[in-house]
This record gives sequence, C-alpha cells and structure tokens, in this order.
Amino acid sequence: MDDPYHVFWCRFAAAGCLAGIRLLPGSRLVSRGEQALVDLVDAPLFDAHGPGDGTRPVSPPRGRDGREGVAAVLFDMDGLLVDTEPLWTVAEHELAASLGARFTPDIKAAMIGHGVDTALPLMLSMLGVPDADPHAAARFLIERTAELFGEPGRIIPMPGAVALLDALAAAGIATALVSSSFRVLMDPVLVTIGPERFAVTVAGDEVSRRKPHPEPYLTAARMLGVDPAQCVVLEDSEAGVRAGLDAGCPTILVPSFPATAVHPVAAEATVRPSLHEVTVDLLDLLVTQTGNTGRYSDAVG
Repeated sequence: MDDPYHVFWCRFAAAGCLAGIRLLPGSRLVSRGEQALVDLVDAPLFDAHGPGDGTRPVSPPRGRDGREGVAAVLFDMDGLLVDTEPLWTVAEHELAASLGARFTPDIKAAMIGHGVDTALPLMLSMLGVPDADPHAAARFLIERTAELFGEPGRIIPMPGAVALLDALAAAGIATALVSSSFRVLMDPVLVTIGPERFAVTVAGDEVSRRKPHPEPYLTAARMLGVDPAQCVVLEDSEAGVRAGLDAGCPTILVPSFPATAVHPVAAEATVRPSLHEVTVDLLDLLVTQTGNTGRYSDAVG
C-alpha cells in the first residue's frame, strides 16, 4: 500500500510543477496584486474580526418541510468539497522557502482546517521563524493561493462531491458552503462547482471567529433557518470537526490527510473514507439517532 504521506506529497509536487514554482530562498515575500486584497488581509486578520455581515445567501434556502431527518448539509471547502489542499501546499512551500525554511508534512497536518489567523503563527513557529512578519506572510499566502485558484482547471471536485450535491438537490435538502478560506478564494470554487448548488455561503473573512470555533457553522444554520441539530457537517480536518461538533451538528469526517483519521477528535465524529460513502440515508440516520451529540456509531459507524 502507498504511504499516504508520500501520496499527498506527490500531489503537492504535481501541483507545484504545474504552477511553475521556484523554491528559492530570498524570493519576494509579497507578490504583485490588487491593493484591495492587501487591504482585506491587513486590518482584521490577526484580531480575528471579519466584517460580520458579509455572509451571503446564493439561492433561496431549500428544505424538506414535514419530513423527519436531515434538514441541511454544511460543506467544508478545501480538501472536502474540492481538492485544493495541494494548491495551498504550493503556496505554503514557497512561503517557507522564501524564509529560508523547509515545509514538511507535519507542519501541513497541523495547519489543515485552521483559518489563516491561527495557521500562519503556527506555521511560522514550526518553521523556526516566529519573528517573521505574519501580515506579510498572510498577504503572500492568500495572494499566491488566489493566483493558483484562478488558473483554469486547477480547482477539482473531490471524488463523490458532485454526485452527493446532486442527490441532496434531488431530495430537496438545503446546502451551505462554510470555509475558513477568504471570499477571494471561495468565489472561484463557486464558479467551478456552481453557485446555485448552495443556499448559503460563509467565508472565513465574514465571521468574527473562524474554525475551530463553531461560529461559522452556527452562522450558516442561522442563515438557513435550521436548528444546528438538524444540520450535518461534512469536514476533512480536526479543526473543522471540532467546529461542527461544538456547533451541535452531527458531523462526518472524510479525512484528506492521514494524521486526521487517527486524531482523537475522529472518535467523536462519524468517519467515512470518501464522499462516495455519504448518502442521504446516512445523513437522515445521523440526525434522527444522534440528537445533538454529533455522532451515530452503533448502526452506521
């Protein structure tokens, strides 16, 4: 069997080759970009206060009035809905190289699922450069990742994602996209997946507190007008699972990185190897059998 760390790093290497990255110490920390993006990153980032009112409904909420079971499904984005973690890794590797450091799988595993405001200080500390300018690092990371997201064909749905969205639409179940990524990164994903597929979207710069805090998922449930206990959260990371569970939502973990599958938080969620294994029947069982514990294990694992 292939080493999962090796598989992930091969995906990163392929993404890097396609992006034409140059891993040279001393390369510019801040690349050219629109001043609006720089301003967006600068002010609120490390105070963890976003505009608070920027979350947006994309289409009218859909639900299954009068039917017992799941009322809404709340999707994480990077690594769960779309295979964008390798693109993030390209930017993270470039940032580390520009600081004269080496980005490793352990650092990646620690960062997955966190917003930039918590992931960047962690990354800089683990790289051994805690005194590096965190705002400059954040500007570089978001700008570079946005460039990669904007390249044609780079945003790819995760296996089973489109089929699950189709099944939920056919069943009349509301959906939301909830991410720690900023709106500038969420919008290209919506263009690829289809903005009409989500009744509500919540980006990381549109809440005061990002994952692992439950605010993003509580915000989505409120916008949908649904009790969090009737929403199922789909996540790929420890931080995201923590956010879903603390919001009172039954939560499914579909790990995108091997370390997540053995993290203690995985024992509190329902684990599935891919979105192909997530069905409407499973979602209904999670809501009807778990109450607000976030997990249903006896019958469905």
